[in-house]
Amino acid sequence: MSPRILGAVALRVLTQLRRDHRTLAMLLVLPMLLMSLLWWMFANVGPGFDRFGPALLALFPFIIMFLVTSVTTLRERSSGTLERLLAMPTRKVDFLGGYAIAFGLVAAVQSVLAVTLCVWVLDLDIAGPPWMLTVVAVADALLGTALGLLVSAFARTEFQAVQFMPAVVVPQILLCGLFVPRPLLPRVLEVVSDVLPLSYAVEAMNNVALTASSDFGGVDSGVWTDLAVIAGFVLAALVLGAATLRRRTA
Repeated sequence: MSPRILGAVALRVLTQLRRDHRTLAMLLVLPMLLMSLLWWMFANVGPGFDRFGPALLALFPFIIMFLVTSVTTLRERSSGTLERLLAMPTRKVDFLGGYAIAFGLVAAVQSVLAVTLCVWVLDLDIAGPPWMLTVVAVADALLGTALGLLVSAFARTEFQAVQFMPAVVVPQILLCGLFVPRPLLPRVLEVVSDVLPLSYAVEAMNNVALTASSDFGGVDSGVWTDLAVIAGFVLAALVLGAATLRRRTA
């Protein structure tokens, strides 16, 4: 892996995003609009926003980055751009790493904007430090990016890339603890939930929202454990993506 090539790939992706105003708006503005809609929904219903807000702060970056990354990567392959890049000294791991860095930077901006809106404008009530919500949101967005890069290797068209959404993302949403606490799930579903990365993303957000600690900068130690698990999933997805990525779409 070459830092110079990683930086060049990341800069190329960021330049493309800067020119694609619709995608940029989807990445940066859509999460804030969705969180505002959620707040509005619960305006007359009690503390529903405080209950569901942290979990959805984990879900929205994950879903959006998964969709954008999987479609964008497939477009690079189907247009022949990936094949031309890999004909140069760029390796697959450099390509995926550059994408992860670029979208990670976008995810950081996305998360800062969404958390700032929720905590200081929409009055989301949390026990932990707001900066930790941003850290977890960035980790969740990187998770969506890594899984999007991975599944794009198995799709032949952009439509097929979107079709992975029900297969990869929806089961994780159902089993992540958003609707039913994970310990109350049937035993088989609880075991499945334990091996799904989004479960740890939602758990980390909820721990930050509900638990304050005098250790680890005011963050419960369980949050750091969840982040470590998420980081492991991100790394594994990038490695598998590099191993399965094809130069072109057949």
